[in-house]
Amino acid sequence: MTFLKVHVCARRIHRFKALARVFAGCSRMHTIDWHILRRVLGGYVFFIGALVVFFIVLHFVEYIDDFMDRGASMREVFGVYYPSYIPEIVRLTSPLALLLACLYVTGRMAQNLEIIALQMSGVPLRRLLRPYAGLGVAITGFMFWFNGWVVPTTNRTVVAFDEKYLSRTPRQFNLSHIHRQAQPDQFLTVGYYDREVQVAYRVSLQQFAGERMVYRLDAPRMEWIDSLRAWRIPEGIMRRFEATGWEQRTPVQHYTVALPLYPADLARTERDVEAMTLPEAAAHLATLRRTGVGALGRPLVAYYSKFAYPFANLILTLLGAVLASVRRRGGQLVHFGLGLGVAFAYLGLQKLIEPLGYSGILPPWLTAWLPHLVFALGAVLLLWRTRT
Repeated sequence: MTFLKVHVCARRIHRFKALARVFAGCSRMHTIDWHILRRVLGGYVFFIGALVVFFIVLHFVEYIDDFMDRGASMREVFGVYYPSYIPEIVRLTSPLALLLACLYVTGRMAQNLEIIALQMSGVPLRRLLRPYAGLGVAITGFMFWFNGWVVPTTNRTVVAFDEKYLSRTPRQFNLSHIHRQAQPDQFLTVGYYDREVQVAYRVSLQQFAGERMVYRLDAPRMEWIDSLRAWRIPEGIMRRFEATGWEQRTPVQHYTVALPLYPADLARTERDVEAMTLPEAAAHLATLRRTGVGALGRPLVAYYSKFAYPFANLILTLLGAVLASVRRRGGQLVHFGLGLGVAFAYLGLQKLIEPLGYSGILPPWLTAWLPHLVFALGAVLLLWRTRT
């Protein structure tokens, strides 16, 4: 049996060496590149579909009681919620799907001695990784656009559905004792803001000139008028202060206030940035900084992650290809085991570091990029140590 295995392996090597010589001699290595690309891309699509189905089934089984208890119909769940959730699932699972596809395709090539035959015919392993790198760059670019503009649009439906049917605790915060800097010398204080009807209660708007208060507008309530894109005070008291110390009080009614503040600036949720495109998120964070909002660690980490997370596709593509390029005892199972270990370590490092960015121990940009930089360095070192 041993002699037969050696004979079969020798025939395989001879066949692939001859094939590689033909390709190399005719300067047609791109044919092998396209062959690898088609196989990896096909595996990527398959694993994406499998992971989407797996996630939806697992999520539905976990939350079916909440759906039924809170009155969500199956038509809403499977006709609105999960179709809107699919882009988010694709975003999250794309690096894992690419890793599994690379492990499967490259592992089969290694087990069938195709990689050894190509190397013995003068094709270096690093040259063989070119189609993997090209595919990783292409999918990284696509996922940057997908994550920055498509996923936030569908996430708005997901976030609203979660808050209505699945959230056990309210997600909004900063709804009482709100202080915002509307302009350099203008400050707004709100006792309580009702996010559902967009009404602020116990409102005080102060205008300063240097250190002197010019006027102060106090009102029991302030309403957002969407058609005017402005705030309106039904009734209140305007108090004007002169430099001499004289004060003038004037009742106001149906007073329209032009403030560079919008309802979203008064009431934030932990998931606001998830439902915003990149330009919207940048403008939102700039407004929060300008208005003096504190505790921006979580939204800033989410914002920088929109830039950093797509690079996981390229990094895991290279890691998967290099790890599976070596023929191992145990075959594909060993490759998949190594790959899943790398994927869980990647995800675990991200989840371990994120709280450090939320609390301000690490800068938010570093929190978002650090796991990817660590594994990118690992991929470079592993590639450098591979045989040429």
